[in-house]
Amino acid sequence: MERLAPDLQGPGGGAQDQPEWQVSTEPVDERPPSAGPLSNLIAAAVVVILGGAAIAGSLALGAGSPSEPGPGTWPLIIGAVLVVLGLALAVRARDTGEAERFTRSGLLVAAAVASMIAFVAVIATIGFEIPTLLLAFVWLRFLGHESWRTSIITSVGIVVVFYALFVGALDVTIPHLF
Repeated sequence: MERLAPDLQGPGGGAQDQPEWQVSTEPVDERPPSAGPLSNLIAAAVVVILGGAAIAGSLALGAGSPSEPGPGTWPLIIGAVLVVLGLALAVRARDTGEAERFTRSGLLVAAAVASMIAFVAVIATIGFEIPTLLLAFVWLRFLGHESWRTSIITSVGIVVVFYALFVGALDVTIPHLF
């Protein structure tokens, strides 16, 4: 694969302020190994199961009707879309060579999902402020490798903005401490 590389020496051999771009034939990073059809089927099954769980949860909330939507309307629509997309992935499991095999870097995704599950589990009990602060901090500092200062300031800022928007301005009935 070809890539563009700067020629910082220029035609006379001296360094230039602006790099002159040229085509290099050096190989770019190798792609991770392909996941294969079985991994693609497993991923499709997970999407279908999540969609099915969303549909079941939405029906428990009450989906309502098209003229009078209930609280479960959007979860029902999203769940149905997930099921359809999961089935489409399953049909194309053999054709897709673009999916990558699960590697150690995929653990970041698993950590993000686990932190979201913990967030949802505690938000109704202790309000959204502390879980939102912790979730934002963990994602910024440990998953995003931001500095401690940036992670703390941004996390606090996110909570302040969310509180002002949802509790103060929109008067949304979400669990909160203050």
